[in-house]
Amino acid sequence: MLFGTALTSLGAWIYLSLFHGKFWQKGPILPPKPTPASAPDVAVVVPARDEAESIQACLTSLLEQDYDGHLSVILVDDESTDGTGDIARALPDPHQRLTVIPGKKRPAGWSGKLWAVQQGEQEALTRIGPYGYILLTDADIMHAPGHLASLVAKAREDDLDLVSEMVALNCESSAERFLVPAFVYFFAMLYPFSRIASEHSRIAGAAGGTILLRRRALECIGGIAALRGALIDDCTLAAHVKRSGGRLYLGHSALAWSVRPYRGMKDVWQMIARTAYVQLRYSPVLLIATIIGMAMIWLLPAYLALFGKGRERRVGLLTYLVSCLTFVPTLRRFGLPLWRAIPLPFVAAFYMAATIGSAIDHHRGVGVRWKNRFYTDETS
Repeated sequence: MLFGTALTSLGAWIYLSLFHGKFWQKGPILPPKPTPASAPDVAVVVPARDEAESIQACLTSLLEQDYDGHLSVILVDDESTDGTGDIARALPDPHQRLTVIPGKKRPAGWSGKLWAVQQGEQEALTRIGPYGYILLTDADIMHAPGHLASLVAKAREDDLDLVSEMVALNCESSAERFLVPAFVYFFAMLYPFSRIASEHSRIAGAAGGTILLRRRALECIGGIAALRGALIDDCTLAAHVKRSGGRLYLGHSALAWSVRPYRGMKDVWQMIARTAYVQLRYSPVLLIATIIGMAMIWLLPAYLALFGKGRERRVGLLTYLVSCLTFVPTLRRFGLPLWRAIPLPFVAAFYMAATIGSAIDHHRGVGVRWKNRFYTDETS
């Protein structure tokens, strides 16, 4: 029986490696490009709640975009208590691109971030024409001067409705080097970039740090209000756009990066646990299936490689090596040594534990906590 289970694990890895959208590859990266001819209007919406540490650098990078079309930057100050809005209003703005909106009290049924985005959306729609775009980004993201132009060029060249990028994440602390590359790797496993782009696949995904959205695609899905309670807002938005017939792109960014640090394992744990059980639709059945699946894919090969005997050990070792090899392109993207693929099963175990912790929090009534707000489901 153990040998059969080992072969099942190996078969799963053969499928993942060869037939799962080549999720393990480095992924597409947009090169810097000039502003396309007849540059469309773009309005950038930045929701911010208590982001005093990063808001000046974020907004400055947006206000200094090398973009020849009409550009507006809209900050929605979501009831910050640390002076985020005041810092934004004091920024130099020679081209008068910046508008700061004081956020209104969040109504029932809305997640905090999406309520802020919806307020920004209403302002943005007054700033762009019918063929314009809205760029959704976070307050801890920095953008190189040519970033917006490259996003718009990609959208125009390939007639895309949504262009998204995973920005470069911090990878400086010990916890970040140990756990953050796996976050990108696991995300790509759940949402293979090539399948997101395929019109023949139902998989849809996006990364909230950078989402360029065509106005007509946003209007087609009924605006941000269609997502109002979503806690995984980026992928939910992508799913709505794709179901409505829109075309998507998700890649890695070489022109945008996050400055949010994860100083210890606790910070990464909270990042995972915040939405892990949401991803499983609060289902105990899906949770159990996920734990069993992850144990078979990640833990069993390592166990057999260390403690198995005979053919079970050989199959386990082969499976473990295959899993490590698929992690190599991600390590190279982060500039990390290849030996960091060796503890990958332990990293997976950490993510499993955080997922279980997310479920325990939900059933204890703690739910999701973010920016001093609590959510027990997607409509609370």
